[in-house]
Amino acid sequence: MNGTDEERLLSLAQAWADAIVANDVRAIGRYVTDDWVLVDQDGVGTREKFLSLVASGDLTHEVMRTVGGTARVRVYGDTAVLTARVVNTAHYRGKAFHADEWTTDVYLRTPNGWLCTHSHVTPAA
Repeated sequence: MNGTDEERLLSLAQAWADAIVANDVRAIGRYVTDDWVLVDQDGVGTREKFLSLVASGDLTHEVMRTVGGTARVRVYGDTAVLTARVVNTAHYRGKAFHADEWTTDVYLRTPNGWLCTHSHVTPAA
């Protein structure tokens, strides 16, 4: 992919969000490291846990979009941080929920391209 690292990371983040909305476990897994974690109000969740919830159908997403003008990318050598406000609609074990969150994703440059290694979400006020 051509463009700056910042452009590539924004594009990658959108493709990852699209994979989550498609509930495509294999595609989701291609965007994260083996030791990826998601930190949210419930604590620290693992890659395996997240992917198993999607694979089982217990967790599905209908919408995941970045609020326009909120994305901020900073590249520090082979590490990058992407922060943005994201809204999503999901179902967990049949119960719908809507989230409006600030997300921070830490990416590592690998031989396979940029991969997310850490995600942190904070509810937006």
